[in-house]
Amino acid sequence: MPHHSRSYLAILAPLALLTLPGCIVSTAGKIVTMPVRAGAQAADWATTSQDESDRNYGREMRKKEAREGKERKRADKERRRACEDAGYRDCD
Repeated sequence: MPHHSRSYLAILAPLALLTLPGCIVSTAGKIVTMPVRAGAQAADWATTSQDESDRNYGREMRKKEAREGKERKRADKERRRACEDAGYRDCD
């Protein structure tokens, strides 16, 4: 292709896009933005929403409280047993 033909092509290509029907231009725009949208969707899947974060925090707090309750109950039982083994009557 001669050099001057390339310069005409560089000028005429954008003008040709303006003459295309809207649906083709719209489709071309969607194809161009598709990788960006896919990246945004992947980011949404990879991150935790605030609601999900709140649910996870609440679940962990309930588990922690249950563990602490079991530990407290076991410690109270051991304390009573040690009190009774020491000969005290009222160990509650």
